Parts: sequence; C-alpha cells; structure tokens
Amino acid sequence: MKVPFFDLKSQSLSLKNDIQSAIDEVFETQQFIMGPQVQTLEKTIAQYCQTQYAIGVASGSDALLLALMALGIGPGDEVIMPPFTFFATAGSVSRIGAIPVFVDIDSDTYNIDPTKIEEKITPKTKAIIPVHLFGQCADMDPILQISNAKQIPVIEDAAQALGSEYHPNSSSTGRRAGQMGNLGCFSFYPTKNLGAFGDAGMVVTNDPTLAEKVRLLRVHGSQPKYYHKWIGINSRLDTIQAAILLVKFRYLEKWTEARQRHAQKYGELFQDICSNMEALKLPAIQYQNRHIFNQYVIRVPKRDPLQKFLSEEGIGTDIYYPLPLHLQECFSFLNYRQGDFPVAEKASGETLALPIYPELTEAQQERVVDRIKTFYRNHGMLWR
Repeated sequence: MKVPFFDLKSQSLSLKNDIQSAIDEVFETQQFIMGPQVQTLEKTIAQYCQTQYAIGVASGSDALLLALMALGIGPGDEVIMPPFTFFATAGSVSRIGAIPVFVDIDSDTYNIDPTKIEEKITPKTKAIIPVHLFGQCADMDPILQISNAKQIPVIEDAAQALGSEYHPNSSSTGRRAGQMGNLGCFSFYPTKNLGAFGDAGMVVTNDPTLAEKVRLLRVHGSQPKYYHKWIGINSRLDTIQAAILLVKFRYLEKWTEARQRHAQKYGELFQDICSNMEALKLPAIQYQNRHIFNQYVIRVPKRDPLQKFLSEEGIGTDIYYPLPLHLQECFSFLNYRQGDFPVAEKASGETLALPIYPELTEAQQERVVDRIKTFYRNHGMLWR
C-alpha cells in the first residue's frame, strides 16, 4: 500500500463540479482582477478569523511583505522571529532592507520561545513575528505583554494556522490565529488546510488604518487609479483563486476535524512505540490549543535513514526544515554560527512530517506506523 505525503487530487476531484461552476462564473463576467469573489472571500476570512478586516493578496509571502510595509519597516530596522520556519518569514524582512533577528524555539511546540525575546530587543527593533508553526499558535500572551510594554508591533505569521486557536478556557473558545497581533498573515498555497489552485494569501487586522494601507500597497499604493500615495507592489488576489477558495471554504471545518481525528489516531497507534522508545516524540499541544495539524510532525532518532526506509516502502514524508534560517548561506552576512540556536538546530535534525491530509484512511495510517515500528525493530531499538 502506497501512502503519498499529499493527496490533492482526491480532494479536488470530489469538488470538481462546484469548482468548475465557480470558475465558469468568473469567465462569464471576465472580472479576473479584483472581482466580486475577492471581496466575498475577504469578508468570509475576516469573519472566520474574528477580525474586522481581511485583504486578499497574491501569496502568503506577499502578505508578510505587505504587513511589514504597512508598519513602515525599512532599511536598518530589526525584526525578531524564530529561525525554525519557512524562508518567507525572514526573506520578506530582508527584501525591504530590514534585519532578521532570530530567537530560539520551544523544544515541544517548535514555536518561538517567548522567554528569549526580550534580551534581543534593541532601539532598532520594529516588529516581532511569531510563527504559528505546523498549525498551533505560538505562546502569544507573553509575546503580547512584551509588545505592549515596549510598543513593538506584532505580525502573526499564520500561514499554516488558519482556524487554530490559542489558550481556550472553560467558558470560551480560544483566540483565533491572526487576530491577536497588529496584523496576521495567511497563505492559501495548495497544500494548506485551505488551499488554492496556485499562490494566494490574505492579511487580516482590526486596525482600519493598517487595513487601508495594505489595501493600497497591494495595488502599487494607488488611489484613485494612477494616483499613488505610497510606493507599493502588485499583489492582487486573482478572482479565479478567490472563487475556488470560496468553494473549498465550505468544507474547511470538516477537513480540519478530519486532520484532528488522524492526529488522535496516530497517537493511539504510536502509543506502544512511545512507551518503549523515549526518543520518539509526538506533537505536543500547549494550553489545550486548537491545533489544526497543517502538518503532523514527529521527532525521531535516525531521522534520515528512517525517511529513506519509508520512501522505499512507498510512504511519503517531508522534513520541515532541514537547515534553520540562521545557517542558510544567504544569511551568512548576519554572522550567526552553528550552536547559536541549539533547540532549532536539534529540531532540524530530528523532525519528520507524516501524511495527515483529510482523505487519509486508517489503513494508510496503520501502514505508516507499522513501517516505522519495523524500522526501529530492525535497528534494535524496540523490544517488541
């Protein structure tokens, strides 16, 4: 039995007729740029994220870039972030001439460690970007306390976390990813929980001034047309992508619940391994957060040989991320060294993402875990 890491085809085929109808509607109107579906999607995502405003943009990377631009961050400014994240988090900062300042991560959640932020703040610090990695919110309360005390804006990189919630209590649900900071940034890359048929993104905020600025910056800073208030970029969300996302949004909660069931099932299947091999760690959920499992990432010994073995057995996996940002060649000018962020470096060498898409079957999950057990038995690391 083969188990692909992603299975986008099954999901798309199940929605083929509805998606085709949505695309046909765009073709009939010929409003390919900023058509009515874009505004409808913006209202839908704002309501879902519990924010006042949402602005559709061309990608999750552009969402970060535009959020930084809206805050007026530029050359020489410093922006604090974790080194264990997708490149766009730091790449967007560098593109505007600002300086990424890295802070190590929490060893259980892989999100930024709030206890290490304050020591990195300088007079040049102009923003903090916590990343809600793999579908779980970062520990936001201490981050927001620092933000409020130091008057430093927070941009939530929520590219992997649409619908995740932070710190629920007995009387209410948690706060949604994207609504807690000054701005929140989302990606609709095809493999996300809500994925387009190409690149697409969204910026959310409760600040009307920031919302208006992002709205203008995505169209070269112009209002009205040909009159430019700011120097912006071309980052409009295509109407076709918005139409597709509106169809798929109707199923988002159902898909998220399926991912959560799969995560629970993995926990049950891995129980006997974990009880006999302490080095294997399953995802940790902090504060009973609503984790949406954009990825299901385990921590394992002999990670690279295990991945090779699983590939030979027809099981797809991926590594997020094999080299932390502070050790990337393009950031060598920042003069970081091996050992500067030991928790992130260790995670880069030990974490492995397993299949967890909604259409995954229990039989496929059993196959994945059985092959992992076989690998460790063969290496003398399991006694049964």
